[in-house]
Amino acid sequence: MRITATAAAASASAVLGGALVLGLTAVPAAQAAPVDSAGCATDAFGIAGKYGEFVLGDDAHSPDAEGAVAVGGNADFRGGFSVANELSAAEVDALPGRASLVVRGDLVNNGSATVVMKGNAVVGGEVRDRAVELHSGTFGRNARLIDFDAEFAKLRAYSTALAEEPVTAGAAATLNGTKLTLEGSDTTRNVFKVTTGQLERAKDIYLKVPAGATAIVNVSGENYDMAEAGTTGFFLSGGQDYVLDDKLQSASDGKVRARLLWNFPEARTVTKSSRAAWPGSVLAPEAHLELGTGAPVNGSVWVASLHGSGGAETHHFPFTGCLPETGKTPSATPTPSGTPGTTPPVDSTPSASVTPPSESGTPSGDASQAVAPPTSSPSKSATPGTGGGDLASTGSSGTVPLVIGSAAVLAAGAGLVVAARRRAKRA
Repeated sequence: MRITATAAAASASAVLGGALVLGLTAVPAAQAAPVDSAGCATDAFGIAGKYGEFVLGDDAHSPDAEGAVAVGGNADFRGGFSVANELSAAEVDALPGRASLVVRGDLVNNGSATVVMKGNAVVGGEVRDRAVELHSGTFGRNARLIDFDAEFAKLRAYSTALAEEPVTAGAAATLNGTKLTLEGSDTTRNVFKVTTGQLERAKDIYLKVPAGATAIVNVSGENYDMAEAGTTGFFLSGGQDYVLDDKLQSASDGKVRARLLWNFPEARTVTKSSRAAWPGSVLAPEAHLELGTGAPVNGSVWVASLHGSGGAETHHFPFTGCLPETGKTPSATPTPSGTPGTTPPVDSTPSASVTPPSESGTPSGDASQAVAPPTSSPSKSATPGTGGGDLASTGSSGTVPLVIGSAAVLAAGAGLVVAARRRAKRA
């Protein structure tokens, strides 16, 4: 059968069209989280980002968490506990099952009140020895509402990827005696790097970035304890005077605090043994967080286990900063906490994982010695949209085979057109 030049050209055009469609619609396989028009990850923390306390293992806490609480292990609320008082109606609606309290394992209160102010409560195991009190929601049984193992796999991958982000051009971390100053000028995102040892020498911590800018403090090291320096305060500035952060006061009406993230990718213990309020959110997916008995965290915490009492609350100041998309796919390796639905029993005393460590007031090293934190001079700023930094560029490697493949298809299509035209002339 003779193929006319017109038919051959149409066939080649179809091939070319398919190649173009392929080139426009294919997405690099490594791209995990989309970004918005400003270059900010739209769902960096997934389900965890909706909770003020998101804990993989056990959570022993009293008396209060202003936001939503999700516990992948057992909850020990024997000192009395209230949840979700500061949530808005929209924030409650955004929670899985509208549940502002989720406990995959057992909930122990030993007769003390566990009160859910807004939203529902969902428990997978037993409730001992007093029913949960709900002001506006319902109680349900479900050990599988949240897949904690999968969510923490994402958090670990994201924490590791954030730690690889280079220090933003112009951002500096300076330790002068016992005063640590973090200062950046980028109006979108400022990335700092310090070690746990440097933080443990800081009695006073000062952070200054433009109001509305995101600040990421990547902290390397396995153990951090505020008691080492006896940290007395976190002072924030959005370009104006420094303000000692507290629940009722913060720099630039809370804009700096709401966009501040402390990232501990390697930490196994993070101890807040201080009466200073800790502003910002804490991402330490491998660590036990010891909140102590003093002052609150003014932000969200995403940790492996948690213990706190007295004034060591978590206040509802959700993270709203602009984070890069990492393009990294989390490992599917199961964590030691077990599969969803397992509900290990709770003993009459808290497990060792939530026993508060002994506090030490002895500084590590000479606190008067100035130590310059590690900095780097990246070739490009980490400003979103510019392609600077490791995180902004990851995930693009998959586009190279796509371009090569498209070029091959285009070449083949062009050959079909030429061959068809030659046959048409001979005919």
